Amino acid sequence: MDYMETKGRIFDIQRFSIHDGKGIRTIVFLKGCVLRCRWCCNPESQELKIQTMMVQGKPKIIGEDVTVGKVMETVEKDRPYYRRSSGGLTLSGGESLCQPDFARDLLRAAKERGINTAMESMGCAPYEVIESILPYLDQYLMDIKHMDPQKHKEYTGRSNELMLENAKKIADSGMTDLVIRVPVIPGFNDRVDEIEAIATYAGSLPGVAKIHLLPYHRLGRDKYDGLGREYPMGDVLPPSMEHMRRLEEAVVRASSLDCQIGG
Repeated sequence: MDYMETKGRIFDIQRFSIHDGKGIRTIVFLKGCVLRCRWCCNPESQELKIQTMMVQGKPKIIGEDVTVGKVMETVEKDRPYYRRSSGGLTLSGGESLCQPDFARDLLRAAKERGINTAMESMGCAPYEVIESILPYLDQYLMDIKHMDPQKHKEYTGRSNELMLENAKKIADSGMTDLVIRVPVIPGFNDRVDEIEAIATYAGSLPGVAKIHLLPYHRLGRDKYDGLGREYPMGDVLPPSMEHMRRLEEAVVRASSLDCQIGG
C-alpha cells in the first residue's frame, strides 16, 4: 500500500505555532496515550476512541480518521513560512508512538518534501518502534518527568524505566537534535533536588545539549468538565517565575545543558 494512504486518528491540527520545535510549525495531534498524567492538558487525547466533549455548552466530536495524504494537504499550505523560519511539522498528542505506522509515514511524507520534522513524545514504546521513526525525524522533543520510578507511576500510571532506557538508546543512536523537556508540576517534581537529578541524567546523554522546563498550567481544566471528569490536580497553582528561575539555576549547577523556561 502507498504510505500516503496510511490511516490514523487525530483530534486537531494547529497551524502557525511557534512552540514544539523550531520556527513556525504545524502541529498534528494524534489520539491515544499510554500514560494518565494528572496534569494532562489534553485529556481528550488519552483514549484512542472517538469521543464527544462538551465545548462552550455544545457537544463536539473529538477524533477523526484521516490518511497521511489528507494531513499533508494542510501541512503543505504553510511551506513558505517553514522555509523562512526553519519551521515544519511537529507530531504531538497524546503519545504519537501509540500510532507508530501513521506517525512514521507522516514524518516520512514531510521529510521527502523537504519539510523539517519534530515529534513530542515520552518515548513510551518498544525501542524497535522508535528506531523505525528516527530516520524521518529531525528533532525529538522527549519528556523526562521524574527519575524516581515509584513517584512517576503514582502521578502518571506508569513507571519510568522504559522511557529512561529509550532516552539513552535514542541519544546513542546518533540522533543529532534530542531535546529533553520537563513539565514542572507542583508536588510532583518541582523540588530543586528532583530537577537536579533529571538534569544530571539528561546531561549524561551523548549529544543532548538542551533542556526545557515547562511550567505547569491549568489551561486544560475546562476539558475535564467537558468530558464529565474530575480535574485530578484540583486547586494546585502554577509555579511562580521566581521558583522556575531557581530550578533553572539548579539545572545549570547540575549540568552543562542549555536550559530554557518554556518550550
